[in-house]
Amino acid sequence: MELAVRDEGAVTVVRPAEARLDAMAAVMFKDRMKAALEGGAARVVLDLSGVGFLDSSGLGAVVAAQRFLRSGQVLELAGLTGAVERVFRLTRMDRMFTIHAGVDDALRATA
Repeated sequence: MELAVRDEGAVTVVRPAEARLDAMAAVMFKDRMKAALEGGAARVVLDLSGVGFLDSSGLGAVVAAQRFLRSGQVLELAGLTGAVERVFRLTRMDRMFTIHAGVDDALRATA
């Protein structure tokens, strides 16, 4: 699972390059997210707009990424597709994250 990482001012944007975040990709996703968070800004936005499928392992990997956050660092989500948003809502994990409609919305929002 490759991640595209870019800085947008004071925000680091991380975007998975694959359309599925499932059991096959979860371990590699966590490893790559750890590296992205270590080098990331205080505010990190995970852009899930290209992810069309997320299973429980993928959800667990996103939630687990929070344990890699440095003190004062936050992880926000953006661009959840319908299926991915349903998984977050049904599991109530949508309450754990600030979720933006898209990356542009996240960049306009204040931390």
